[in-house]
Parts: sequence; C-alpha cells; structure tokens
Amino acid sequence: MEKKTTAPAAKPAPKKAASSSKSGGLNAGIVIPILLVLGVCIWMFFLGDGANFDDPEVKHHPKNMLGIVYSGGVIVPILITCFLIVVVFSVERFITLGKASGKGNLDAFVSKIRSLLNAGNLADAIKECDRQQGTVGNVAKIALMKYNQLISETELKKDQKLAALQKEVEEATSLELPMLEKNLTILSTLGSVATLIALLGTVLGMIRSFFAIGEGGGAPDAAELARGIAEALINTGLGIGTSAVAIIMYNFFTSKIDGLTFKIDEIGMSLQQIFSAKN
Repeated sequence: MEKKTTAPAAKPAPKKAASSSKSGGLNAGIVIPILLVLGVCIWMFFLGDGANFDDPEVKHHPKNMLGIVYSGGVIVPILITCFLIVVVFSVERFITLGKASGKGNLDAFVSKIRSLLNAGNLADAIKECDRQQGTVGNVAKIALMKYNQLISETELKKDQKLAALQKEVEEATSLELPMLEKNLTILSTLGSVATLIALLGTVLGMIRSFFAIGEGGGAPDAAELARGIAEALINTGLGIGTSAVAIIMYNFFTSKIDGLTFKIDEIGMSLQQIFSAKN
C-alpha cells in the first residue's frame, strides 16, 4: 500500500492589525438626515420664535440677530444643516485622528522602535507598539511581526525579503487609511457646495428685491426691497462662513493624516535599513 505524504504546513501569516475602519466614524447616511431635521427645527422654532419679531404673527420685522437670520428665507435651514454637518464631522474626525495618533509622542515612539531594533530587541519593540496603539502602532506591530518571520526565512533572497517587508507595511497602511480618511469627502464637498447654496439664496433675495422695484410702477416698496436685500446678504454670509470652516477643517485633517503616514513611512524605511544591515 502506497504511503500518502502530507504537504508541509504553511507558515502562518502575521496577524493583521484590527483596523479601526470597521468601527470608527459616523454613518453619514444616518447622521445627515438627522441634522437636516435639526436644521429645519432650529430655523422654524428657535430663529422663528415670535419673541424675535416685533410682529410675531407675520414675522416681518425682526428685532434681534436671530430674527434677522430667520428672514434669510427657506435656504437658511439648508445652510444651517451644512454648518451642523461641518461641526459634527469635524469633531468626529478630531476624536478619531486623536486616537489614531496613539498614546505617546510619535517622534519618541519612532526613535525608540529604531533603537530597540538596532539593539536586536524585537520583543520589546513589539511590546512598545502595544503600548503606543493607534494607527502608527498597529502598522509598526504588523511590520515587526513580518520582520521577525523573515529573519528565519531561508527560501527567499535578501532583496525578496526586503520587498516582502515593504509590501507588508503597505498592506497594513492600506487597512488603516480608510478609517483616517472617512467622511473627509463630506467636508471637502461642503467647502464648495455651501457657497453655491448661499449663491442660490442670494439670487432668490435679489429677485425679490427686483420685484419690489418693479411693482406699482412708482416708488418701490422700501420694506420689500430691504427684505430681499437682507435675504440675499444673510444667505451669502452663512454660506461663506460654512464654506470657510469646512475648508479649514479639511486642510487641517489632511495635514494630520499626512503626518501619520509620514511616521509610518519612516518606520518602514528604518525596518528595511536595519534588516538589510543585520541580515
């Protein structure tokens, strides 16, 4: 009877870091409709409160800033929603990226990992990644586990090992980046769309003003003319303000992400250099 041979068991691949993208970040499809309802409620019941007007029934003579903003018309609740979206997702990204940075100083972490590797203390380097946590710590841990595996690998040449190590860093980074960049497109979009929505409100306000000028054939209705101009300017102000905040926050978060990816690249380069020198 012929004896069956079993294939040698494959070496287990390093366990991937648990990407925070699985659980991190707000669901825009749920949050945005809720904020739209909230924006409409703010416009109708807070800004449109009768106490903000001299004539609570008609609401044509605002006596404070809240009433003036309400007079901007039906575009105002949309712009309020845009502003709320910018605020909510900015806070959410700030918290998420704060966690992604880890628990310690990144420069000190990278320097410590490098010194531990130079000393050949791979186990302590991995423990340091567990203490650091965050995106950089996760990627560094995966790379160090691959580093440890490649040390005892005899079937691959040196350049192949270096390529495998680089690929491991890139794959681990690609698992973390979606979590870092999630919802940033919303801020980027609102940076331009808020201005366009405001422009729509401005046009509607100017149309009302021109109607006031053209009615009656004589002197224009000063109240209607002023109301139309006010509507145009209120929408312009809200839109420009929202757009400015969205652009500032988007650039801030992208620069933060660039800083994290730079640290990951720095660790990856250090691993390859040390591996090349020691193996």
